[in-house]
Amino acid sequence: MNFAKPDPANRFVLRQVLDSARLHGARGVAVFDLDSTLFDNRPRQARILREFGAARGVPELSACAAEHWTTSWDMEEAMRACGVPAERAAALFPEAKAFWRDRFFTSPYCVDDRPIAGAAAFVRAVWESGATVAYCTGRHEPMREGSVESLRLGGFPVPEGERTTLIMKPTFDMTDDDFKRLAHARLRELGTVIAAFDNEPIHINDYHRVFPEALAVHLATDHSGREVPVAPGIPAVVDFTLP
Repeated sequence: MNFAKPDPANRFVLRQVLDSARLHGARGVAVFDLDSTLFDNRPRQARILREFGAARGVPELSACAAEHWTTSWDMEEAMRACGVPAERAAALFPEAKAFWRDRFFTSPYCVDDRPIAGAAAFVRAVWESGATVAYCTGRHEPMREGSVESLRLGGFPVPEGERTTLIMKPTFDMTDDDFKRLAHARLRELGTVIAAFDNEPIHINDYHRVFPEALAVHLATDHSGREVPVAPGIPAVVDFTLP
């Protein structure tokens, strides 16, 4: 689901993060989730639905685009937005979901993701300020190659270079919640966490609790749909456009 538009004044927290990055230097760690935080995954979704349409002979899906995911990741809703009749979309959904699952969580499809507005410039600015950039994502290790390539194509500092790292789940079966909590120890090893950005309320709440001195920022894009409120005191932004 999408969130209500946050207060535009929240964007000033992005300036605060840059100030903190300059102050702490390489010992300062800025943490960024990938999906729905730095990247819009809807182009990846659209590609898969187009391919499904070609495989199953559903011509309405040939023009499927990111814009057909207007309010959620609901594939049945997206098919209807593409012009597939509601009854037909419901009948196709189980097969489409399986088709999607076999492709979405793979390296080759990552390159279709597109940066959230201002994201690449902001992460580069954090890195150029002297801080360490840590990408911490629920993607699993077999997606590393595609994830690094999508970061490169998007203009982000590339992981495993100077003051950059990419922390990923070891296996697909580990839950994102368990992984993110285990990753906190790894982040401490890198230095002082000065900021964390995540679209999932549970994850940004955890960053806020575990690293109380850091600037925890919620990306109000979309999330898994669990009814978990963002903790009080955590600012929300819709993208990384600086004020």
